[in-house]
Amino acid sequence: MLAKVREMVLPSMQRQEPIKAWIIDDTGLPKQGKHSVGVQVQYCGQLGKEANCQVAVSLSIANHSASLPVAYRLYLPKEWAGDAARRNKAGVPRDLGFKTKPEIALDQIRWACEAGLPRGVALMDAAYGVDSRLRTGMTALGVTYVVGIQPKLLVWPPGTGPRRRGKPLNNTGRRDEPDLISAKKLALGLPKHAWRTIRWREGSADWLSSRFARVRVRVGHSQLAPELISQEWLLIEWPEGEAEPTKYWLSTLPANVSFRQLVDFAKLRWRVERDYLELKQEVGLGHFEGRGWRGFHHHATMCIAAYGFLVSERETIPPSRPRSTTIFPTPVLPNGYRPRGSSLAA
Repeated sequence: MLAKVREMVLPSMQRQEPIKAWIIDDTGLPKQGKHSVGVQVQYCGQLGKEANCQVAVSLSIANHSASLPVAYRLYLPKEWAGDAARRNKAGVPRDLGFKTKPEIALDQIRWACEAGLPRGVALMDAAYGVDSRLRTGMTALGVTYVVGIQPKLLVWPPGTGPRRRGKPLNNTGRRDEPDLISAKKLALGLPKHAWRTIRWREGSADWLSSRFARVRVRVGHSQLAPELISQEWLLIEWPEGEAEPTKYWLSTLPANVSFRQLVDFAKLRWRVERDYLELKQEVGLGHFEGRGWRGFHHHATMCIAAYGFLVSERETIPPSRPRSTTIFPTPVLPNGYRPRGSSLAA
């Protein structure tokens, strides 16, 4: 059904521009009790803290004007995956084992590639971006990404590189690489001229802008032999008035990508936040009261179908224009007209 929704909505979405991004994210659905499938105490983004909830991982296709979830799967914690009694009661498929959220995300990206979806740059926050298996998996699939990372991630700065050859890094190997430093340390050592103020989109009141710097680096991780690690962009945001940088991204966009394009992709992930807000507030994504696996996904599918209809209808509305201050046309005065009392009438 989601394939049919995608088929019907894509033409409307691409009326203004092609698909630009594949956005990976998850959403928490607060719950009471312990019988709803996949529920446990875990981080819930909706509440901003750990709470009793279900978490679903999604992949959305997006451009600057619209976005649409095309894959949606419940995360099944280890406690649920290994509990046969609860699995049977909730109707969890027998062949479904435990997978981490990044593993689910990579499965969704692999499916999108196989399904021939319009290609986009993969965008995700640091909860997914820190996973080196996910990053290398996307690169193996030929998917370019811009992903959030933590400031403690180790990188080789420009002009340096790995000394160890033949084996992926481990804790011992990292001690043998004195040039590896954290992204935060690199950011704090950048010269003043490396920082530029860039605006990326128009907000409700004014253009959104901030200070950014970008550097070509190699990332130290355990998935590849050091000599096979390619350069990537490290993008850093340090808003005016903040004591230190606030956000970091890694990107495999080409070396010749413009600074503004890089920032634009990093910030385009905001669209998925709007998806979840409208899915929950407008079409009732969080209102499912059943407890089973199939019902959970059926409800989400119907909500996404309804949301897809809203997206397609919204895209048919032309952009609003400034309203004229003149409501009625000004009447044309006849030739020779003189207002009463005018000195010209004497």
